Amino acid sequence: MIHIGKWKRLAILLVTLVGVLLATPNLFYGRVEAHNDAVREAERQGFYTDEQAAARGLWPDWLPSGLVNLGLDLRGGAHLLGEVHVADVYQARMTSLWPELRDALGAARDEVGAVRRVSSPPGTLYVEIENPAAMTRAVQIARTLATPVVSVTGAGQTDLAIAAEGNRLMIQLSDAEKAATDDRTVQQSLEIVRRRIDEVGTREPTVVRQGRDRILIQVPGIGSAAELKSLIGTTAKLTFHPVAGRSTDANANPGIGNILVPSLDEPGVFYALDEVPVVTGEDLVDARPAFDMNGQPSVTFRFNPSGAKRFGTFTANNVGQPFAIVLDDQVISAPVIREAIPGGTGQISGSMNIDQSNELAVLLRAGALPAEMTFLEERTIGPELGQDSIDAGRISAIIGTVLVVAFIIASYGLFGVFASIAVITNVILILGVMSVMGATLTLPGIAGIVLTVGTAVDANVIIYERIREELRRGLAVGPAIDKGFREAMSAIIDANLTTFIAAMVMFFLGSGPVRGFAVTLTIGLVTSVFTAIYVTRLMIVLWYERRRPKELVL
Repeated sequence: MIHIGKWKRLAILLVTLVGVLLATPNLFYGRVEAHNDAVREAERQGFYTDEQAAARGLWPDWLPSGLVNLGLDLRGGAHLLGEVHVADVYQARMTSLWPELRDALGAARDEVGAVRRVSSPPGTLYVEIENPAAMTRAVQIARTLATPVVSVTGAGQTDLAIAAEGNRLMIQLSDAEKAATDDRTVQQSLEIVRRRIDEVGTREPTVVRQGRDRILIQVPGIGSAAELKSLIGTTAKLTFHPVAGRSTDANANPGIGNILVPSLDEPGVFYALDEVPVVTGEDLVDARPAFDMNGQPSVTFRFNPSGAKRFGTFTANNVGQPFAIVLDDQVISAPVIREAIPGGTGQISGSMNIDQSNELAVLLRAGALPAEMTFLEERTIGPELGQDSIDAGRISAIIGTVLVVAFIIASYGLFGVFASIAVITNVILILGVMSVMGATLTLPGIAGIVLTVGTAVDANVIIYERIREELRRGLAVGPAIDKGFREAMSAIIDANLTTFIAAMVMFFLGSGPVRGFAVTLTIGLVTSVFTAIYVTRLMIVLWYERRRPKELVL
């Protein structure tokens, strides 16, 4: 007998109502967007301005505020494809290595004689020594400057490839270190670009790596590609401050001459810092992941001579005290000074893994792009084009839905009405799920939703045709409906599972528009199965319990 338990009915209604509630903010897109922007900016600052408080009041805090983000093709904006010149970093590393190698060889001057740097190809360091017979000793000294490669693939290898020919010592980065450096350079560039774009409050930028050394940048809502390039070229503000205190009160008084700065990794925590920094990012020469004396991941950093002198004096006078590393008005780390650091080279260690040490090194170096970036593609998409796409998508969705609804009602009568309600509920649930995920809706995504509208009734058609067969065999209305749902279940699952597999392949192997289509199609498959099997069945059960029909014309 057709029946749905009380708790199952409540669960179906609850899931449907939650989906509707989650999708509702999209009906008030402008208000909710202004509310969310105000909340995010206030959280970053630690307080609300009058203007932000007014924007926050546009939407109740107790209601869901997730939105389906509009992609570049719908909202308009700028598109850039940049190529990072990773080889520039090789040369910078060799340039910074020369003073250390010169001093190390100078300590063994009695053996190797005078040393001098000679011209060399980019990314290499050539050094000539006066006594060729001592080349073996020179190679040994150079190898003491090599450090382990901090990457999973380069484990057990060093960062320098050292060779000798005659009286010439030739040094360059090892292949493993080049691969690790390439990865760090691109990741650093990604972080810098993302921070530069986020700083101006633009919403949901897409900053992703493409291939070995390219970065795709798409920012909806920005004026032009030229404006975006200008933002990317901005220099980050990196400073090192003495720590005066710590608080969880955003309105705490930091004291005269101090500033209150929020922590990046500790939500709700604020540091009171001396307003005058000890050193700034302009004094930082390098920051790289490494290992400490216990073999644990850490981060080493190095200042230029003037910064090293100031930092050495400060650390000597503040052993055991914390100091804060501040990037763009946020404390990214607050390590404790364990000993004086007179040479300008320090180490940050603690409970971190290799990935975290790489991330911290990236943040420390985020004051400027690590290498030149050439833009291979530049496109500005006007909002008019995006609005046209939205209008076309809306019209196509409405027309498609109307035609599907008309056909299904003409074919199945009242049961067609139930299926049509399920189709509309399905679209609402898709928007609700996308809002929770913060997914971005693109023009191909709209196509995926329209396709879902067309295919969502497939399950209902299978069920209804199965019910028709059972009615022809002479079963009563109730048993025919019950058997129709039960017998159609396997066919529905199989049909949607094969489509789901195809959608997953498109998502993981595709890119750009293909992935946008796959996202909405995948979500639509899951929600359409729920609405066809449970929502439609619940409506039919409620109708049957009320009418108790003896016959059913389907």
